[in-house]
Amino acid sequence: MQFSGIYTPVITPFHDDGSIDEGGFAQVVEFLVDAGVHGIVVAGTTGEYYAQTTAERVGLMQAAHGVINGRVPLMVGVGAIRTEDAIELAQAAKQTGADALLVNSPPYVLPTESENAAHALAIDQAAGLPIMLYNYPGRTGVNMGEEYLRLVSASKNFCAIKESSGDINRLHLLANDYPNIQLSCGADDQALEFFVWGARSWVCAGGNFAPEAHIALYQACVVNQDFEQGRKIMAAMLPLLAILEQGGKFGQCIKYASALRGLPAGPPRNPLAPLTEQEQHDLAQVIEKMNADIKALMG
Repeated sequence: MQFSGIYTPVITPFHDDGSIDEGGFAQVVEFLVDAGVHGIVVAGTTGEYYAQTTAERVGLMQAAHGVINGRVPLMVGVGAIRTEDAIELAQAAKQTGADALLVNSPPYVLPTESENAAHALAIDQAAGLPIMLYNYPGRTGVNMGEEYLRLVSASKNFCAIKESSGDINRLHLLANDYPNIQLSCGADDQALEFFVWGARSWVCAGGNFAPEAHIALYQACVVNQDFEQGRKIMAAMLPLLAILEQGGKFGQCIKYASALRGLPAGPPRNPLAPLTEQEQHDLAQVIEKMNADIKALMG
């Protein structure tokens, strides 16, 4: 499977009582497809999968599949501490009709590279779907190192990696030494660098509320190979991306920004709390300026 374009890890709207807003979820997915994103990711970090039951996660993948109806690829995250739980989710994703899986390291347990690879290979064997790896050591505690990459490369289903370490040396390593694994941007404030080094996809949470800006950067860099225009677009986006990547409230920012766009978002689930009024004000101002700057750039 070739991953190209903007893949949006969709938010999960909640009611004030913490229950899933199923109608709101369908509305967000439809908005994203209509906006022109190239793929939808269910149960990414942005979707707050870690705060959901298995039944809720299966329900969301089924709901997304129904709304998408084959118009764009559906990728499903199967993150879990227990390998058995990840396998159950992967098999449910296959039965649902998902096009690909997003596989991260099991958080908290700190497996060795061979143990971590065995976890991923077990998921692959159980589902047999194309897989995008998700390397995010800041959240899982372990890195998908060279031994890991060598071991999983035994299966052609491991065809891409969303690199979210933020380590520019990892970007160079993957681009130069692992041409068999497609490179996908997972560090939003390094998107331009990823595209320069050959990435053709960007799994970006900001696509929930600003798909136009993210698509514009992809179009400039990947489709048109116009990196001068890409630098201008990226410069306009950097203040927002800095807040998202460095502000410490990534998920809350995405949800509030989605609400500003008129989308149903609701509060984050516990243990996270909504943004303060000052944080809301600051985020809104940054988004407003970004939109104005990019509109001017695009004529």
